[in-house]
Amino acid sequence: MLCWRLNANALRPLPDGYTMRAIRPDELTLWKGFPFDEEATAARHLDEMTHYFERVYADRRALFFQRCQFVCDPNGLPVGTGFIWPAYGNVTTLHWIKVKRSYEGRGIGRGMLSSLMRRVAADDYPVYLHTHPQSTRAIKLYRDLGFQLISDPVVGHRTNDLTEGLAYLKAHMPPAVYTSLTLTQAPPAFLDTVARHPFDEF
Repeated sequence: MLCWRLNANALRPLPDGYTMRAIRPDELTLWKGFPFDEEATAARHLDEMTHYFERVYADRRALFFQRCQFVCDPNGLPVGTGFIWPAYGNVTTLHWIKVKRSYEGRGIGRGMLSSLMRRVAADDYPVYLHTHPQSTRAIKLYRDLGFQLISDPVVGHRTNDLTEGLAYLKAHMPPAVYTSLTLTQAPPAFLDTVARHPFDEF
């Protein structure tokens, strides 16, 4: 997805008592498990997440720990994560947006994304993110903030299965939400950058 301009009307604060902070180096293993809702699944994917970290972030480790955020509940427990990352050197991207399943539906994701998107300077747009059709609630939130579905058939090393994705969204989204989704083409310079890179960075 791609956001040319933020819809400021969709921004909201975090729920009362919730805070955001940068993750600490000693929390890296905890962070690597965040994309997965079950501990056993997180354990199975730990090596994969470690490889991803080493490939994408390790050369800019200090910047990673400055940018990567945890959302914490009123007791200080991390319950969400996400950050803005300059992929491929200078492409503004949202990375690893996740709220623990047991905390979904409380406005934490919107509050976290609102905080992150407020940090993006006007000159750093457009903002990109990678998601899956099954993430219908997240896609609705991204749409609210101004994101559009990218229509280009290939983005980097990924095939953009837009036709299949739209069919899934139509079947699983409220009709009013589905019909409000819009498409856009990515800038040619962006497509060229990601195609020439040896691996996907978001």
